[in-house]
Amino acid sequence: MKKLLLFSAAVIVALTSAAGAQEATIRIATEGAYPPFNTLNADGTLAGLDVDMANALCEEMKAKCTIVAQDWDGIIPGLMAKKYDAIIASMSITEDRKKQIDFTNKYYTTPLAVAVPNDSTLAGVAIADLKDKTVGAQAGTTQAIYATDVYGKAGVDVKLYPTQDEAAADMTNGRIDALISDKFVVVDWLNNAGKDCCKMLGDVPGTETEAGIGIRKGDDALREKFNKAIDAIVANGTHKKIVAKYFPFDIY
Repeated sequence: MKKLLLFSAAVIVALTSAAGAQEATIRIATEGAYPPFNTLNADGTLAGLDVDMANALCEEMKAKCTIVAQDWDGIIPGLMAKKYDAIIASMSITEDRKKQIDFTNKYYTTPLAVAVPNDSTLAGVAIADLKDKTVGAQAGTTQAIYATDVYGKAGVDVKLYPTQDEAAADMTNGRIDALISDKFVVVDWLNNAGKDCCKMLGDVPGTETEAGIGIRKGDDALREKFNKAIDAIVANGTHKKIVAKYFPFDIY
């Protein structure tokens, strides 16, 4: 009888542990300052394409998830410190970042683009066009790297900002001559807050990058769960429906 009771108790513990593992919450970080991909509403809730994608992926995985806001400059350190389990924040997959963390497959693709004030006389996005001008970008991003490594080394004055909104505000106020960013972010801004002040100058050739979900190195099981979920929402049309809320064109 004692053996039977011990066996029954062991089974209950095992089942409880398994259930707990299945119900473990996946903690996801996004920036909350990069509209339309992620933004923080007045009531403190997070919204945007990244947030919608995160919710759709969690639903596909049948997983319980929480999404938190994290400043961009601390978002990779926070993942490595296990403050959360994944980053869904329009993070481009780069070789430098892959030295610190792993990535899922892409969930969208974007080139860089340059916007300028409406009265700008700039004719293009080439180094020769921007020489002796001031170009702004959000620090710690692929656009900041491009601006610094390509434009900056050729004599263009590059100014970096903590957030995209701060860079856009400085251009609106005439403090910089141009803004370089992900094309889709520029398009959304020009259709909304920047519609009366600024215009698109053009795409930056050869700068197309893929955005993926950041995962801690070694967390292969979670990465593969996300990969399967990405494939599923692309195949069943959920991805397309989410994108259509924000853009009149495909970004996959």
